[in-house]
Amino acid sequence: MIDLTIAEIADIVGGELADVSAAEAARIHVTGTVEFDSRALTSGGLFLALPGARSDGHDFAAAAVAAGAVAVLAARPVGVPAIVVAPQPGDTSAGVLEHDRDGSGAAVLAALGRLAAEVARRLVAGGLTIVGVTGSSGKTSTKDLLAAVLAPLGRVVAPPGSFNNELGHPWTVLRADHDTDYLILEMSARHPGNIAALAAIAPPQIAVVLNVGTAHLGEFGSRQAIADTKSELPQAVPESGVVILNVDDTAVAAMAAKTVARVVRVSRNSDSADVWADEVSLDATARPSFTLHTRDLSTRITLAVHGDHQVSNALCAAAVALECGATGEQLAAALAAAGPVSKHRMAVATRADGVTVVNDAYNANPDSMRAGLQALAWMARGGDSGERRRSFAVLGEMAELGEDAISEHDRIGRLVVRLDVSRLIVVGTGRSMSAMHHGAVMEGSWGAEVTQVADAPAALELLRSELADGDVVLVKASNSAGLGVLAETLLGDAGR
Repeated sequence: MIDLTIAEIADIVGGELADVSAAEAARIHVTGTVEFDSRALTSGGLFLALPGARSDGHDFAAAAVAAGAVAVLAARPVGVPAIVVAPQPGDTSAGVLEHDRDGSGAAVLAALGRLAAEVARRLVAGGLTIVGVTGSSGKTSTKDLLAAVLAPLGRVVAPPGSFNNELGHPWTVLRADHDTDYLILEMSARHPGNIAALAAIAPPQIAVVLNVGTAHLGEFGSRQAIADTKSELPQAVPESGVVILNVDDTAVAAMAAKTVARVVRVSRNSDSADVWADEVSLDATARPSFTLHTRDLSTRITLAVHGDHQVSNALCAAAVALECGATGEQLAAALAAAGPVSKHRMAVATRADGVTVVNDAYNANPDSMRAGLQALAWMARGGDSGERRRSFAVLGEMAELGEDAISEHDRIGRLVVRLDVSRLIVVGTGRSMSAMHHGAVMEGSWGAEVTQVADAPAALELLRSELADGDVVLVKASNSAGLGVLAETLLGDAGR
């Protein structure tokens, strides 16, 4: 974060000083990081006192200061130097802090947003470029690719994993300082207005919209409502900015009419776009290669990430980098080196016994589930070689699909059969997972090819009894299903 005194921060967030005098607050500088986990604090940091599932951050204030924090951003005095903020109308922590019973977390979150907004304003005035990315799927993978292609052009700050809500977003903004050239922000939404609120904290000069799918359909009610919410990002870009749209998705293409900024259209299918791909191919582990075109250049790209769906993600990242001055040679080199970064996202590894594990267990919706299964099927075929391997799909629940949950899980079960996957292990006993099991049975008259188990340990036990040298396994579900640990354990099983 940029260097600010406690007094300056109190003024920015509208807070009151506690357990520190005004004179002291004007002399004490926050020079470290802003953290909500006291274990992550560095010397000179600022600690956020937030409520959690098992404890309240206010109870750790003294320990945070002992660990190096110079002050605490809190909702009440905590016995050490603090900036105390009171709840204001409109403050909310809904969907971010599940255990915020008294509104204290909402007050601290809102103050954090005000601090991040002021820091972003100052940094943009000094030359920082903010890039925002949204979409129903692929946000985190694209964010990681963006970080890779912008790194040759300057210093980049990007969120780890999926820090993309009212807590992770401002936390990421505050990682930037005067030496940062590019700040990449991933923006998610649970309801209309979420993306607009995040964009107001750190208005992007460049925005990327990947797709409009059915993730969070249960919360939004319709795909159109999802599209309207995603369009809040291009609407936040000023006339001097740029909006990158994946026009292969018609709902995204329509957002060109909703922005005053210049629009760059990206497509893997149409040479009428501004940035497009052709000659797409996949290697035996589903790593894509393609030729990237603009009106001024043509360059061959080989990706280090897995899955045909990564072509669109890479094109969008490349379009941003080209806007920032990257050359075709820089793009090709950066993308060739940009392997999976964020945890549990199409991470492909092969054990010593030849079993390949695809860990894509961080998130799942119908679109990303289809992409993962298609990659599994391709790997099992050995690409174009036709060298057949047994394939296992270990699938958990796709969360937040609302009234479409049953039908969407049924469709995925049927798709597993149509893709000729050898074995389906359905993890979970709820109605959605029973629908997935039922879909596979009805599509293929399957018997022993599909098994429904209660939980991850049961799935692991089954896999250990059945896997043989050379098999390929996809583990995929929404994060709430907890299958990431299953995939990690499975990968470490070689030689058991």
